[in-house]
Amino acid sequence: MKYGPLLFLGILFTLASSWVGLVLAPYKQLGNLLPNPATNAVGGVSYLPEARRGEAQQGAEHYRSLGCVYCHSQQVRPAGFGGDIDRGWGKRRSVSRDYVHERPVMLGTSRTGPDLTNIGERQSDYSWHYTHLYNPQITSKGSVMPPYPFLFEKRRVGLGGVSTNALKLVGEFSPGEGWEVVPTDAARQLVEYLRSLKSSYDLPEAPLPKTAGEAETATAVQ
Repeated sequence: MKYGPLLFLGILFTLASSWVGLVLAPYKQLGNLLPNPATNAVGGVSYLPEARRGEAQQGAEHYRSLGCVYCHSQQVRPAGFGGDIDRGWGKRRSVSRDYVHERPVMLGTSRTGPDLTNIGERQSDYSWHYTHLYNPQITSKGSVMPPYPFLFEKRRVGLGGVSTNALKLVGEFSPGEGWEVVPTDAARQLVEYLRSLKSSYDLPEAPLPKTAGEAETATAVQ
């Protein structure tokens, strides 16, 4: 056992190095990030990224609990490292500052479905999101995403007629004469979360690409 102390020190050094690399370094990098005061419009100042609040924050918990993170990512790779930007999944690469308010950060584990970093801008229509959650085959024929009918309530149409938030379902998906399908609170919160996923704002380390006209204006100002 003459090598016992050396073995102990080796194990201790390995664990300490891992802790520094996996815990301390990311904490120092992310813990000091502050909202970025960036001028994104003439005469206007935005503080980004903004913290998610209300039903959108509640929806994030549904997103996590339903396992959406196992099939969808929330990380746009830089140009040259895949076709994320070309696919329209985001206008710029994702950086650490984008996740400063996220608890937990839901980067995803695979891309069975498309990246959702900017889904709030790509698809902002409430009706589309509700219908897609109820049965993806209605909005995206051939999709491998499972349906989530338990996020909705099937009920009889009341005396006042069909509810304003009832899904417009026809054919094989119709609930039947005299019935309607409406989103539950969980469905509404989840959709609010999805619509809150937006990344089209400038950050110092990841500026939005500028059009030719915008580039000329910026040059002239300088």
